[in-house]
Amino acid sequence: MLLVWLYGVMVVGAVSRSAVQISTEFDKAPLAYSLSAVAGLVYGFITYSLVRGGERARRAALVCCAAELAGVLIVGTWTLVEPSAFPDATVWSDYGMGYLFIPVLLPLSAMYWLRTARTTAR
Repeated sequence: MLLVWLYGVMVVGAVSRSAVQISTEFDKAPLAYSLSAVAGLVYGFITYSLVRGGERARRAALVCCAAELAGVLIVGTWTLVEPSAFPDATVWSDYGMGYLFIPVLLPLSAMYWLRTARTTAR
C-alpha cells in the first residue's frame, strides 16, 4: 500500500509540474519538460498496475519499474555529464535529487517488492 501511495504522489508531482511547465515555458527547456511528462505517465502506469493486481499487472509493473530505473540512471547521468542539455531540471535530474532521491529509490523498492510478492504468492 505504501508503494501505491508513493507512486500516486509522484504521479501528481510529475504530471502537475510538467503540465505547468509545458503550458507556460515549453520553449525554455522542451527536453526537460517532456521527460518530466514521460516520468509522470510511467508513474501513472505503475500505480495503476499495482492497484489492479494480478500476475499480468505485476509483470507489467516490474518491466515499467526497470524502465523507470533505467530512465533515472540515464537522465541522472546525462544531467551531470552535460548540464547544458537541461536548462531546467526534470523529475529524474541528478538521480531525482530535487525529489529527495525518491525517483531512484522507488523503482528499486518496487522491483524488490514485486519480486518477493511473486515468490511468496507461490
